[in-house]
Amino acid sequence: MEKVWLKSYPPGVPAEIDVNTYRSLNDLFLQSCRKFANRPSFTNLGVTMTFAELERQSRHFAAYLQSLPGLERGSRVAIMSPNLLQYPVAVFGILRAGMVVVNVNPLYTAGELEHQLQDAGCGAIVVIENFAATLQKALPNTPVKHVITTAIGDLVPAPKRWIVNYVVRHVKKMVPEWHIPHAVPFRTALANGARAKHQEVPLGHDDIAFLQYTGGTTGVAKGAMLTHRNMIANMLQARAWIGEGLEEGKEIIVTALPLYHIFCLTANCLVFLQLGALNLLITNPRDMPGFVKELGKWRFTFMTGVNTLFNGLLNTPGFDQLDFSALKCALGGGAAVQRAVAERWQKVTGHALIEAYGLTETSPAVCINPLGSEFNGSIGLPISSTEVSIRNDANEALGFGQEGEICVRGPQVMKGYWNRPDETAKTVTPDGWLRTGDIGTMDEQGYVRITDRKKDMIIVSGFNVYPNEVESVLAMCPGVLESAVVGVPSERTGEAVKAVIVKKAQDLTEKAIVDFCREHLTNYKVPHVIEFRTELPKTPVGKVLRRELR
Repeated sequence: MEKVWLKSYPPGVPAEIDVNTYRSLNDLFLQSCRKFANRPSFTNLGVTMTFAELERQSRHFAAYLQSLPGLERGSRVAIMSPNLLQYPVAVFGILRAGMVVVNVNPLYTAGELEHQLQDAGCGAIVVIENFAATLQKALPNTPVKHVITTAIGDLVPAPKRWIVNYVVRHVKKMVPEWHIPHAVPFRTALANGARAKHQEVPLGHDDIAFLQYTGGTTGVAKGAMLTHRNMIANMLQARAWIGEGLEEGKEIIVTALPLYHIFCLTANCLVFLQLGALNLLITNPRDMPGFVKELGKWRFTFMTGVNTLFNGLLNTPGFDQLDFSALKCALGGGAAVQRAVAERWQKVTGHALIEAYGLTETSPAVCINPLGSEFNGSIGLPISSTEVSIRNDANEALGFGQEGEICVRGPQVMKGYWNRPDETAKTVTPDGWLRTGDIGTMDEQGYVRITDRKKDMIIVSGFNVYPNEVESVLAMCPGVLESAVVGVPSERTGEAVKAVIVKKAQDLTEKAIVDFCREHLTNYKVPHVIEFRTELPKTPVGKVLRRELR
């Protein structure tokens, strides 16, 4: 197929990247740590870690994991943490131990956590103690044998560490009671690892680096197997596109999206690791005044986010007073960037908000708009070494402007779904094309636009919500006869979850439904809008017509 998009590439952006630049993510990591040893790598809670310190701490953690019985090359180790210094230490420690990282959303309910740990076959987990109570509930039905717990301030030097942890536990009361026998504190793990011998594990492109979980149309979360090759490729692809004007060892990237989200993991953690940049970790971006105050301390040069985040900042007092003179670019992904937000961002900061597109299954980047371009409502051009084809249900390529499913092929496409060959076969064709489930068009310049979704997935602030999952919870709610869940536009979160309910008990209230859902679902999956009806629209065979409910 003709790669029409190449003629629209900005000067200096290559048509192809060389995925053989690095043997593994460990190779990338160690090269960066040596090259930028004395440069700052990550900063959080007023503490900055150099690349040399990151290398040392991750090596100690790797050695500790290798010393644990039952863990070996390829073992899955989960991380359940927001953006703290412990996260990069743990991630690179797991990879350097030759093991596989399983990212876990800290806001998961016990049931959601149990499913993921079971499905991945995790032998160990690193968990911030704020969420240890949830883990305690899930643990008995999982294969997890080793639990490493960490407090928010664990990598802050004493005496500030003691103060931070005391305030979190006893003043703000952010740590529910928990009891997990034999749990090992993170600092103890590092100390034990420092006395143990770390064995370097030779990893290659085909080894799995991350099991990154994404929902499915059935509501059952599936683990996308992202190999070292997938992640290296996407890091190099993103670097080729956003690297213009960025200087090695001099950039400061604002990391407010969670690192456990694939967008942030690749764009912020890996791309800027290679650049020797400083990652400014924001632990709680929902505290917008605190977030803006922190931004005021730094001459940041790059930022990633979702529409919700950018909109929140624009509506927070003091943001428009910040110094944006060092800012080179802001990159939006995870969900559609709204034109009104992009235009206001440009006006306030003096810099464009660039939209990109990707999926968990593509590590994630597929398309990016050229840096410096005006907002155009498209998701951009296919990135280097990437093919995009618009296809019909018969898997036939369609012409310019014709609407069909967006299909992707490239070195960033996942190996498949963990232990789900049937699901993999439905999603990836024998010749390597990934069917995204998104409906869109491509114009003659190669720009891609999303027009609809083939799947009924709802994207709330960049996170996937699958209607069947929410409907299955509603089906358990006392007083609910039938339900259907759809996405509706939201100024705040891009989309919101709407539940249409047919009552079984007439005294059923919106509050009762929301309270029930909060017991069983992560907050972003809980219905934001509830509508009561006497019946649901259905096909002759009884299938609910969701499109009539939007």
